Amino acid sequence: MSLRTLPLLFLNLGGEMLYILDQRLRAQNIPADKARKVLNDIISTMFNRKFMEELFKPQELYSKKALRTVYDRLAHASIMRLNQASMDKLYDLMTMAFKYQILLCPRPKDVLLITFNHLDAIKGFIQDSPAILHQVEETFRQLTEIYGALSAGEFQLIRQTLLIFFQDLHIRVSIFLKDRVQNSNGRFVLPVSGPVPWGTEVPGLIRMFNDRGKEVKKIEFKHGGHYVTAPKEGSFELYGDRVLKLGTNMYSMNRPVETHMSGASKNLASRTQESIAPNPLAKEELNFLARLMGGMEIKKPSGPEPGFRLNLFTTDEEEEQAALTRPEELSYEVLNIQATQDQQRNEELARIMGEFEVMDQPRQSASKGDDLLAMMDEL
Repeated sequence: MSLRTLPLLFLNLGGEMLYILDQRLRAQNIPADKARKVLNDIISTMFNRKFMEELFKPQELYSKKALRTVYDRLAHASIMRLNQASMDKLYDLMTMAFKYQILLCPRPKDVLLITFNHLDAIKGFIQDSPAILHQVEETFRQLTEIYGALSAGEFQLIRQTLLIFFQDLHIRVSIFLKDRVQNSNGRFVLPVSGPVPWGTEVPGLIRMFNDRGKEVKKIEFKHGGHYVTAPKEGSFELYGDRVLKLGTNMYSMNRPVETHMSGASKNLASRTQESIAPNPLAKEELNFLARLMGGMEIKKPSGPEPGFRLNLFTTDEEEEQAALTRPEELSYEVLNIQATQDQQRNEELARIMGEFEVMDQPRQSASKGDDLLAMMDEL
């Protein structure tokens, strides 16, 4: 397990979350000032200096529930509100998109290019906010400084750690199913065409050498794919051509997206008992959340500006049905940590969580026009 994986996991999942929110805010014709405020508030919170300092400290990955708790608070950093079922669906889309990108990553080092693609897009969201843009660019510099000197072996360990984190997630996503890159059981289809990793040759030739290192024989074979040489290596600079398209915004074409539990994920639910089984890292997770959330600065709404609810389903009834049918073990509403009680740390976490507490908007003050319905329409 790599101790340098958490920043890459958090930033890429956060980028996917922003892609989804941006696309639907535009599709539902939310006023530009409200949409801009939502994205600016979330990005500002996400790239807060103290928060990044905690995030970049070498540490092991924690459970999906611990990480999900952070995203739940992050998504509510502005005037937008999500119900439990909608947050579950948003998180499903985020995780499956990044899992797909990691699986198709040509070289382990290219996970850094995927991260830079997300940061490039995030910078595009905040071009009119110099202070927030500076926060993002500072994070870019941290990434370059920390990860720029890592060896190929260290990047391979990071990629392996990410794949282990995602290995039991097989949620079907309509975009992937329509593009035929995901099977009906929720597993992804690996391509047998396209550019090979930078610095490697197209397969199809075996060279044999004698004991003096001289090439003595060549054998060609059919590899069954349609591979080409990589045109050039992607840029790892602050601004440049990343070449790799993984990590760019797949929602830019305004495509509707649905998620469905695969049979494999439903079966997994009967075996996954994170909220019940004792977790040897539970106390560390509690400490991790207290530190990480302590670095988050959630800006409380000022003035009479009303919030609005975002619904990732076509109707409220669909959202309610999804909440009822989702396996309990795959829902992340409560982070249940069973460990020896540490009163001081629990009080600290309670204080921090209390500061993040979101008050529900009065029903009578929000009209149907303020709701973001049909976040992901059916195909």
